[in-house]
Amino acid sequence: MENTETLVREKLWIIPFILIITVNFLTCVGNFMLLSTLPILVLHIGGSKLMAGLITGIYSLTAFISRLQIGPLLDRKGRTSILIAGLSLLLIITASYNIVAYSVILLLMLRAIHGIGWSTVTTSTSTIASDLIPAIRRSEGMGLFGISISVAMVVGPGLGLYIMEHYGYASLFILSAGFIILALITGFSASYCRRNYHSTQLSNEKSTNTSSKQNIKLTVIEKSALYPSFLFFIIVTTYSTIMIFLPPYASDRGITNIGAFFTVTALAMMFTRLTTGRIADRYGTAKVVVPGMFLLAIALQILSASASLPMFLFAALIYGLGYGSVQPALNALAISLAPAERRGTANATFLCAQDMGGIIGSVIWGIVAQTFGFSYIYSTSAILIVVAVIWYCATTKCK
Repeated sequence: MENTETLVREKLWIIPFILIITVNFLTCVGNFMLLSTLPILVLHIGGSKLMAGLITGIYSLTAFISRLQIGPLLDRKGRTSILIAGLSLLLIITASYNIVAYSVILLLMLRAIHGIGWSTVTTSTSTIASDLIPAIRRSEGMGLFGISISVAMVVGPGLGLYIMEHYGYASLFILSAGFIILALITGFSASYCRRNYHSTQLSNEKSTNTSSKQNIKLTVIEKSALYPSFLFFIIVTTYSTIMIFLPPYASDRGITNIGAFFTVTALAMMFTRLTTGRIADRYGTAKVVVPGMFLLAIALQILSASASLPMFLFAALIYGLGYGSVQPALNALAISLAPAERRGTANATFLCAQDMGGIIGSVIWGIVAQTFGFSYIYSTSAILIVVAVIWYCATTKCK
C-alpha cells in the first residue's frame, strides 16, 4: 500500500522531462529517416548488399567508440554542453549528405562521423531522462521516455521512404536536417541540464576526491551494467535485421508500402511501453523480459516465411510488443544497478551494447543475406533469441 502511494506521489511529467523527450524524438525522426533509406541508396548507386550493411555498421562502430568517452564526460562535466555539441555535429553532418550522395566511399566516411554525433546526443538525452525519473518508477519512466523513440519510428522510416520515392534524396536530407535544427532549438531550452549537473556535482566531487588513479582506468565502462547490456546486445543484433534489411527484403518479395511495417511496430512498442514498465517496477524485470523475448523470436520466425503484406504486418505487431517490453526494462535495470554518480557511464555502457549489436548484426547479417538470401537472417535471428532466453533464465531467478 505504501509502495502504491509512493508511486502516486512521485511525478514524471515535469517540464524538463517533456523537453528532453522532445529533443530525443526530433533527433530520432531525423536519424530514422536515413537509417531505412541509406542502404537503398547504396544499392541504387551500385554498392553491394554487404556495403549496404556496412553503411550502418561503420556508423555503429564510431558511435560505440565515442560512447566510451561520452559517458564519463557526462558524469564529470555535466549534460548541456555535450548535448548541444552533439546536436550541432548532427546538423552539420546531415546537411552534408547532399554533397556525397553519389559516392559509396564518401557516404561511408560521412556515416562514420555521423555515428559520433548520434552517440553523443542519445547518451546525453537518456542520462538526463534517468536523472529526472524517480527510482521507484524507473522502468515505467524509461518506458515513457522510450515512447519518443517509438513515435519517431512511426514517423521516421515511413516518412524517409516516402520522401525518397516521391521527391528524391536531396529533399530527404534537407528534411532530416530540419528535424535536427528543431532538436537543437529545443535543446537550448532544456535548462534543466545545467541544474541537473549542479545537483549531481556534489556526489561527483565526493567520488572524484576519494578515487585513486586505479579507479580512473575503469571509468569508461560501468561493470554493474554489463549483464543487462550484454542481453540487450544479443537482442539488437537481431533488431538490425529489421531496420537495415527489411526494405530490400520486402522489395525482393514484391511487397510494396513496407513503411507500414515500421508504423505497426512502433505503435505496438508504444502500447507495451505504457503498460509493462509498471509490471517490471512492481514484480521484477524477468516478468517482462522473458515473455518479451519469446515474442521477438516468434516475430522473427514469421518474418522468415512472410510472403504478403498482412504477414509482414502481423510480424511487426508481435515484434513491437516484444521489443517495447524488453528494452526499457533492461535499460532501467542497467541504471538501477549503477551508483548515482556513474549514471552517465551506465547509460553509455548500455548504449554501447546497442552500437555493438548494430555493428555485428549489420556485418554478419549482410554476409548471410549476400550468401543465402534475406529469409535466412530472420530464421537464424529467431534461434539466437531463444538461446538468449535460455541463458537469461539459467543465470537469473526466472520466476
